[in-house]
Amino acid sequence: MPPKDSKFYDLLGVDHSLQGVEFEAKLKTAYRKSALKFHPDKNKEAGAAEKFKEVTKAYEVLKEERTRQIYDQYGEEGLEQQGGMPGGGMAAEDLFAQFFGGGGAFGGMFGGGARDTGPKKARTIHHVHKVSLEDIYKGKVSKLALQKSILCPTCDGRGGKEGAVKKCTSCDGAGVKTMLRQMGPMIQRFQTVCPECQGEGETIRERDRCKRCHGKKTVVERKVLHVHVDRGVKSGHKIEFRGEGDQMPGVLPGDVQFEIEQKPHPRFQRKDDDLFYHAEIDLLTAIGGGQIFVEHLDDRWLTVNIYPGEPIKPGSIKVIKGQGMPSHRHHDFGNLYIQFDVKFPDKIPIENLHLLEQVLPPRMQQNVPASDAMNEDYDLEDVDPRQQTRAQGAAYGEDDDDDVPPGAERVQCASQ
Repeated sequence: MPPKDSKFYDLLGVDHSLQGVEFEAKLKTAYRKSALKFHPDKNKEAGAAEKFKEVTKAYEVLKEERTRQIYDQYGEEGLEQQGGMPGGGMAAEDLFAQFFGGGGAFGGMFGGGARDTGPKKARTIHHVHKVSLEDIYKGKVSKLALQKSILCPTCDGRGGKEGAVKKCTSCDGAGVKTMLRQMGPMIQRFQTVCPECQGEGETIRERDRCKRCHGKKTVVERKVLHVHVDRGVKSGHKIEFRGEGDQMPGVLPGDVQFEIEQKPHPRFQRKDDDLFYHAEIDLLTAIGGGQIFVEHLDDRWLTVNIYPGEPIKPGSIKVIKGQGMPSHRHHDFGNLYIQFDVKFPDKIPIENLHLLEQVLPPRMQQNVPASDAMNEDYDLEDVDPRQQTRAQGAAYGEDDDDDVPPGAERVQCASQ
């Protein structure tokens, strides 16, 4: 799925669909080039300093998995609202100095610091696992395949033949070179990325590169993981596989994390451990009793008894205890709540009305007008469906829009 805002990806010229080691490598290379190009000590053109800050901010967000996920889903606004900037937002010069090491690529005024040698552990791979309510009720083991980077088995992650990978003699394996620059009467010492090894600290001749990984040290592997979905888990529950993520030379393997997302269900709604079900019954069953049948999530059918003499009112809610969802890692169950919708008949034979009068409660007492009061008789008619929405709104106290021209409500109704 494309990110909500691609501005940071566009600034650095990296593909948002890349993941894992490949994305990290592309991102670092793109930032290195952009930062060197727009650094204000090197580029005196108007707008270069502002561009330098923009690409540094983009790199700072995208290099961290957490902030990248927030940015992909909510954009820059989401980063501000959720405190998404790592460390509260590192100054561009400080991040530049940390990235290139020493006092920065263009001067010691940025302060010292050791060269960034990379994370101690590869990034975590995140996936969303959508699960049906039936599978959550019964529990399930899902087999999920993923693509991940592993150390090349042909060259054991070296990138080439044994002994072919050499420490860069130009930078002595540091990845950066110390340079001197005279500024008036002062001589300034600064560091820059080694042009011989492109900051890798190693060199390898083309003919000695591994034929399988082409010197990249890693290859892509398809891995199948067995994800145990426990009974009663809720959306947002995370299942972690430590050490099953991407592999990189010199760092610990990353982790894989699956987040459970419950799929919508056609019959039941869930709230915590309780289930909610909507049942439609006829008027005879509501008054005279009967049975309804509910298909549960484990292929059972529940026979629900409605007893005579205990009428079900329209909209009433009843409960069947212990027939909800299993509680995660507990041995009890939630409840099943049933809301009833009573369907009234369209017509009742007039000749049978006396039977209803025999069994139903007597009619409610009405305010009868006095014998000498002015009285007029009227008959009820069905409401025009095009006007029904407006009539319902007025019945519930909703304000009428005086600015709506006559007939507009009919056009709106027809377009729905």
